[in-house]
Amino acid sequence: MASSRKVIELFYDVVSPYSWLGFEVMCRYRNVWNIDLKLRPAFLGGIMQGSGNKPPGLVPNKFLYMTTDLHRLAQYFQVPISPPADPFEAMFEKGSLSAMRFVAAVQEREVGGDKQVEQVSRELWMRIWSQDKDITQPASLSEAAMKAGLSASEVEELLKLSTSKEIKDKLKRSTQEALDHRCGSGHQYQYIHFFHYLTLSLYSLPQAFGFPLAVCHVNGKAEVFFGSDRFELIAHCIGEKWMGPQPAAAKL
Repeated sequence: MASSRKVIELFYDVVSPYSWLGFEVMCRYRNVWNIDLKLRPAFLGGIMQGSGNKPPGLVPNKFLYMTTDLHRLAQYFQVPISPPADPFEAMFEKGSLSAMRFVAAVQEREVGGDKQVEQVSRELWMRIWSQDKDITQPASLSEAAMKAGLSASEVEELLKLSTSKEIKDKLKRSTQEALDHRCGSGHQYQYIHFFHYLTLSLYSLPQAFGFPLAVCHVNGKAEVFFGSDRFELIAHCIGEKWMGPQPAAAKL
């Protein structure tokens, strides 16, 4: 008797190159593992603000390391990442709020799956992280969506929808749901204040603090994994086999 399918939610933002890696790998495995993959576009800026985290791009040494790291990862995962000429401008000055609202609008209107969400998200990543193009202007969003297969009339409707309160609230909810997932396994931690002889037990686990964020629902419990380097652990968690970043090639 076949085991029941596991649900994996993948929270992501196209401003994050590491999210692109996680996104492509999970999309490759959605028909290999016994899973239902739920794409959850959200806003990374809201995650950073809500968790009090600082993006690695704002830490000089981490920012310098990212260039080398992304080059290696692009080759390993076979994802065409080529950082923009000015990553700081692309990530922090321009950002991705309008882009993620547009993706949320695509998701709101799509019926019978998430193929359009997948394709539009990929085209937006291609623009910012492979072609050094804008993802903030309506014309940029239109170009990405039409390359993903949407018609001009569909794009026009989605652009209007993406500025509505309905979609703004939808993206906020998705971002908050990501924040509400706790990263940990329920262990109790203690902090001892030696100067005042106080002991504080911390039962709450840390909030989500970045993307990609994979939430695996197994036996009624949500297991949370952060980053694009946790696939072996995700596979172990759901009782599947990790076959590397290209599972189709591994089967040959």
